[in-house]
Amino acid sequence: MNTRILLVLVFVLNALVLHAQETPVAYTGALIYTINGTPLENGTLIVQNGKITAIGTDIKIPNNAKINDVTGKAIMPGLIDTHSHLGNGSGGDQSDALHPDVRLLDALDPMAVNLMKARAGGITTINIMPGSGHLMSGQTLYIKTRKGKVIEDLTICNNVLTAICGGMKMANGTNSMRDKPFPGTRAKSAAMVRGLFVKAQEYQKKLAAAKTAPEKAPERDLKMEGLIEILEGKRIVHFHTHRHDDVLTAIRISKEFGFKIVLHHVSEAWKVADEIADAKVPVSLIFIDSPGGKMEAVDLLPKSGMALEKAGVDVAFHTDDPITDSRLFLRSAAIAVRAGMTKTKALEGLTLAGARMLELDNRIGSLEKGKDADFIILSGDPLSVYSHVEQTWIEGIKVFDRADSEDKAYAVGGYHVYPEATTHVHD
Repeated sequence: MNTRILLVLVFVLNALVLHAQETPVAYTGALIYTINGTPLENGTLIVQNGKITAIGTDIKIPNNAKINDVTGKAIMPGLIDTHSHLGNGSGGDQSDALHPDVRLLDALDPMAVNLMKARAGGITTINIMPGSGHLMSGQTLYIKTRKGKVIEDLTICNNVLTAICGGMKMANGTNSMRDKPFPGTRAKSAAMVRGLFVKAQEYQKKLAAAKTAPEKAPERDLKMEGLIEILEGKRIVHFHTHRHDDVLTAIRISKEFGFKIVLHHVSEAWKVADEIADAKVPVSLIFIDSPGGKMEAVDLLPKSGMALEKAGVDVAFHTDDPITDSRLFLRSAAIAVRAGMTKTKALEGLTLAGARMLELDNRIGSLEKGKDADFIILSGDPLSVYSHVEQTWIEGIKVFDRADSEDKAYAVGGYHVYPEATTHVHD
């Protein structure tokens, strides 16, 4: 195609997108799950310029608004997956068990085909992880599942060069227990982690001293920089853990060094729900149809959601894709409800609870005026096996439409539609 014609087409398409954003759009007639309040029967959602401008059952629709009648459908916030491995990223290598300097930012493929699984499943925000085969496998990345070519098209942070764009992935249990330089026991695993944080505290003191005596400044250490961000509360630790004693070890280390933590997987959460609640630590659960693969997850039971809710723990869900399929994420909450969790908390676990765990609840997780226009339109009840995600919208832009034959192929097709799919062995 002629370069000049291509440039004109790009300009026209961009102009159309901008115009669509400037024009208010009203979605009327749906049952709207706001998450922060009771569901709205025959509700109206109005979006403009990527934000929610109004929501309710008796609100004035702007005269110039485009109206989409979605009577009989359900609308809820875009789903938030607090733990996934989509995007073909990678983390630390075999040279060390602890890699706080490794950034998923430098490895994620923003055009990875498997991100379509998330869009088809209604997932609009993901915490992408760099693996769990290490005690510390690297810095995670918070993204929206926008369509883009460069990493900045997907990231939530404003500037990948200066901002902190994710958390830190840590793990304990059997994954990281192997030959040197990895630990061979649980006790050694904890000792190695504690030793590295002690070094970070020492480095932190040297930096503080250098403020008044620049000549005392230590050489720049990327590993220490990542750890200091944790110690200063700027970066959240997302901790892969399964067995009840490993769960409490993770909490113990976080208390010792005073850092924020989210517990992930937590197969035996139901055994220590009260202890987790006393520590005021949030939990992101995974539910799988056929438990197995490792002995430490043998007691993974769906009743964990109910037990944690009763104990007062903030509970979210995740896919750990490809361990569970992003297209079936809604099913995680349904399984928890079947085992005794309330529907209200289960839907919150797919949305607002995850937003809190990523410290993004000021922007996403519920349908409120001023928040990002991230939402999904469903054919029916979110937790019904008969319902489908019909459309996925991010900041007022549609990124998935089941009515489109190509999009539908990604929603219902087998793994042949994701040619780069690989076996994930560490989670």
